[in-house]
Amino acid sequence: MLSALLKEHQARQQQHRELQEKRRKDTIAAATAVTQALGENLNSGVSQAYVNQKKLDAEAKQLQTQAATYAKKTLQWLAVVEGFNQALKEIGDVENWARSIESDMRIISTALEYVYKDEASKPPGM
Repeated sequence: MLSALLKEHQARQQQHRELQEKRRKDTIAAATAVTQALGENLNSGVSQAYVNQKKLDAEAKQLQTQAATYAKKTLQWLAVVEGFNQALKEIGDVENWARSIESDMRIISTALEYVYKDEASKPPGM
């Protein structure tokens, strides 16, 4: 009877060890699965961040190129506008010069008319 109890106890102990081992293996498998899932999720996020960073870098480079082009064109436009402004000033100078010449010519014309009238009003021989 004692030996039967001992065998029964040992059999239960063996079942208990097998159950514990099975639970340990299941726990390890579950932990491995969770770790892999978290790793994949993290890697997915890192991959997406890397792709986004590459896109941002490309867009920043494109923006820098466009800004440089814009600055160059702005300088060209400023040069054109400055040239146009200078041409307008020169036209204004020519217009002033023409007015000055016209005024001088009127003075000369008036003086000549005055001299001509004075000569015409004098009797001949004087």
